[in-house]
Amino acid sequence: MSEPAANPAPPPAEPPVDAGEEGASTSKKAAKKAEAKAKKEAEKARRAAERAAAMAAQSSAAATEDLATENYGDETPETKLSTDAIDIHLKTLGEEHVGKKVQLRGWIQNSRMQGAKMVFVEIREEGNWTIQGIAAASPEGTPVGRQMVKWIGAVNLESFVIVEATVEKPLEPVKSCRVSDFEIHITKFFVHAAAPAVLGMTLAAANRPIANFSDEEVPVEEGVEKLSLAATSEPAGIPAATMLTHLDNIVLHKRAPIQQAIADIRVEVKDLFRSYLKERGFKEFEPPCLIGAASEGGANVFRLPYFGTEAFLAQSPQFYKQMEIAGGRKRVFSIGPVFRAENSNTPRHMTEFTGLDLEMETTRGYHEALHMLEGVLLHIFRGLKERCAAEIELVRSVYPSEEFLLPEPGKEVRLTFAEGQKLLREEGPEEFRNVSDDEDMSTPQEKALGALVRKKYGVDFYVLDKFPETARPFYAKLDPSNPRVCNAYDFMIGQEILSGGQRIHDPVELEARMRQKGVDPSSPGLKEYVDIFRQAGCPAHSGGGIGLDRVVSWYLGLPSVHLAAYYPRTPKRLAP
Repeated sequence: MSEPAANPAPPPAEPPVDAGEEGASTSKKAAKKAEAKAKKEAEKARRAAERAAAMAAQSSAAATEDLATENYGDETPETKLSTDAIDIHLKTLGEEHVGKKVQLRGWIQNSRMQGAKMVFVEIREEGNWTIQGIAAASPEGTPVGRQMVKWIGAVNLESFVIVEATVEKPLEPVKSCRVSDFEIHITKFFVHAAAPAVLGMTLAAANRPIANFSDEEVPVEEGVEKLSLAATSEPAGIPAATMLTHLDNIVLHKRAPIQQAIADIRVEVKDLFRSYLKERGFKEFEPPCLIGAASEGGANVFRLPYFGTEAFLAQSPQFYKQMEIAGGRKRVFSIGPVFRAENSNTPRHMTEFTGLDLEMETTRGYHEALHMLEGVLLHIFRGLKERCAAEIELVRSVYPSEEFLLPEPGKEVRLTFAEGQKLLREEGPEEFRNVSDDEDMSTPQEKALGALVRKKYGVDFYVLDKFPETARPFYAKLDPSNPRVCNAYDFMIGQEILSGGQRIHDPVELEARMRQKGVDPSSPGLKEYVDIFRQAGCPAHSGGGIGLDRVVSWYLGLPSVHLAAYYPRTPKRLAP
């Protein structure tokens, strides 16, 4: 009998349904997404780190290699300048240059580092023409790298440099520079001529009012170095150099914008003088500086050895102007040096100055020459106001002065010497209550009368006529109606800038006048002068001599004529 079959195993029971199963599934998906995002972020971070490392390596390499070495340094024969850069001058820089590659030559006036990657420099071309330059290091290290920026910032001020750059418009005007609407972004920078690390006088000091015009050296206490700066009444911290310091540092003195402005005005005075006279038939001539005798007599003449004999430096072209008239010229003028051996150490005297002289034949009286001289000076003053407005403004920013007052056409102020003295006696300071009509004016009298004329007539420029005969040289023509005065005049700008008048043209009258003044007409130099009028008949003539340095100084209100001279010469100064 067989055994019964075993019962089959029951089917596996289904797992119980869990209420949180759906949430678990969602959580897994979020975890996967977060993991993927994290991997992506990590990859981005890795790549960023690689890029940063590469850039750091590149910068490090650039710093090590200095990829801009050919774009800066001291100029040498191997210096490479671009042939396609435009040479510019700051006074002609315009909108058409924006974005263009340019080349500029000038002096470093100022520099300022902005961190390690940028430097600002002010470059001055001439006068006060300045522009801001920027050199910024690029990440690639070229054309400008960090070493180049650092090197530019260390170049000594007043070094002469050659710069290549691109002209750009600044975000806002650069107030510190005259060229304020443009700036240059530097790509090459070479030192053509280096300045010393320590200057004998800074440009800032050179462009400030001079503290002391004395020719005397300031005593220095033992153990104390000579100072180039002198104390003044200016606010503390603002240095002002003496005239001695200026002349001992002549390059910085002449480089100062104010001195260049004065020099430009001086040139215009000569040009205006020459053009006015040439238009009226005057012929220019050149009188000699070396003469064989002290022609005008007196001790105020420079003597020098001359091939075994003695020569003199001319005190005036006066005799030669008269020779030109006697020689057939109707109207002549000259511009040249005049020498006076006067031991006068004042702000209005120099031993050498420049004279603007004219002489002319007169047919209707000596006032023809007076009016001609008056006309040329008024032409000069009006021309300066028109041509040199910027230069005059610059000078007045350093040496403040009031507006120069000129008479209206037809209302020129002309006083006799006696009228001027009368005005001083009646309305001038107490010390001039007893001034005489027979004695020449002193400098204080001139200044006081100038102030009275300005107040009374509203002008700074006027004429004094009919000077006393005692105040004029032997060749001055006496007034036939009053022999106590001469047909002679001075022109004034607060102080005298011109002397002139009618000359004696008859040799007999001339000899008599010379003897009356105690001058021997047969003495060397003077005999030859008198003989000029004996050789042939000479027409009546008049003229005058203008001191160029005084015209410039008094017109600008400068404290000394030395500022108007290129290289002032005084009894104690022959250098530079």
